[in-house]
Amino acid sequence: MDFRELLAAFIIGGLFCAAAQLVLDGFKLNPAYVMVLFVSMGSALSALGLYQPLVDLGGAGATVPLPGFGHLLTQGVLKDIASKGPWGLFSGGFGAASAGIAAAIVFGYLMSVLFVPKG
Repeated sequence: MDFRELLAAFIIGGLFCAAAQLVLDGFKLNPAYVMVLFVSMGSALSALGLYQPLVDLGGAGATVPLPGFGHLLTQGVLKDIASKGPWGLFSGGFGAASAGIAAAIVFGYLMSVLFVPKG
């Protein structure tokens, strides 16, 4: 990995964060609405074939933020539809995102057990 790849990831990830902050401040939306908006945007762009070039350019800067989650779900659904037919519509997103969601649950639980908040 060279400096240009790191810079591209930083810029693309930063632009997603800046866009989310502008939406939050400009439209006074609840953060939950912005999260759903960004996941849906990533999913729609992925279905149209417009998100993969961004992933190819920005790497983790495009896959880690919320639109990247929408892209992951959509790609899983498209892959499962191709291999399993219409049932892939229901199973593809779960299969694609299961490892990341399981890791979030396990590490979240471990952190809650290991560290006690001061309050």
